[in-house]
Amino acid sequence: MRIVFIGPPGAGKGTQCKRLTERLSIPHLSTGDMLRATLEQQSALGRQIASFINHGMLAPDYLVMRIAKKRLLESDCKNGCLFDGFPRTIPQAQLLDEFLQSLGTQLDLVINLKCQQEELVKRMLKRAMIEFRADDTAETIASRLKVFRTMTEPLLEYYRHRGVLCDVDGMQTPDEVFEQIREMVSVRKHKRAE
Repeated sequence: MRIVFIGPPGAGKGTQCKRLTERLSIPHLSTGDMLRATLEQQSALGRQIASFINHGMLAPDYLVMRIAKKRLLESDCKNGCLFDGFPRTIPQAQLLDEFLQSLGTQLDLVINLKCQQEELVKRMLKRAMIEFRADDTAETIASRLKVFRTMTEPLLEYYRHRGVLCDVDGMQTPDEVFEQIREMVSVRKHKRAE
């Protein structure tokens, strides 16, 4: 199965992806991890990406897609994967759709973890204290939530229109959230097998 997780920072995407990858035995593809790995390789692509990141900008869609394509062609992705932090924009979603189509496949499910903003801010500030994360200040959290609303939220309608979006109440306990996700995945698997 090929599944995308969408949700604002602090919604618990990483936690749920980890649990689901173990259950489905497919890799968890985090854009952040893929970007960091590419930067460490000191390749031409890594230097291109560094030129954007070092100036405080996001890597452009076409470069992110190049990294994602390369990763998707690796053998462990043959039976599917979980996307975390990708696609982040409608152009990235369109590029991903085109690439998957060229491989004769498509996304099976897009899981939207819905959370109230006030709760997200509390969660991230608590996480910052527990994990000593200097990047999780009230200002950076507000900025990251704004970026999510402007760049990523439009994906919800894009995927809803395609019939693959499922909303999950991210305000529940992690176990309750996972149970809801597990049921959605089970339903999709059953439909795909028909």
